[in-house]
Amino acid sequence: MGDTPGASEPSLDEQIAAYQREFQDLDPQVEKIVSALGRLNRRMNVAYGRQTANLGLSNAEWEVLKALVLAGAPYQLGPGELAKRLGLTPAAMTHRIDRMVGDGLVTRERDETNRVRVIIELTDEGRQKWLDAMQLATVFEEDLLQDLSAAERAVLGEVLTRLLRRVEHAQPDAGGRLSDLD
Repeated sequence: MGDTPGASEPSLDEQIAAYQREFQDLDPQVEKIVSALGRLNRRMNVAYGRQTANLGLSNAEWEVLKALVLAGAPYQLGPGELAKRLGLTPAAMTHRIDRMVGDGLVTRERDETNRVRVIIELTDEGRQKWLDAMQLATVFEEDLLQDLSAAERAVLGEVLTRLLRRVEHAQPDAGGRLSDLD
């Protein structure tokens, strides 16, 4: 796969050369890895966003569906727990849930054992949208990794997991949106 830049984006090599011109202490190998990961992440997010949009979902709604599925059957969480898992403010979570209730993707009910507590639950329609999105993502991801052997996929998975653990250890509070980045 070549180093094909976006319409107005320089190639990785051009970017690194410009960085080195301005900052001589740059390690070009490190910068190439980090820049490639950043670009890959952006492009994957766009691709996933297009897929979810074709299903009538936003990326934000997809994240809620995913969190409920990850919670396991019966696919329920409180709005506060959802907000925490997604790195959102309670107000932002309420707005998102309002839309999703209106679209029939989740329900919002009072907990019968604790009337103060609210429970957000995945509906059958919401679960089906999640499954449809997963099917599209699986096809995209297999295509993305088609040029890698099983051994290369295993090594890449291990290396990326080690990098992720390092960042998570150094920045444990950076799982969601930070107020200074909103």
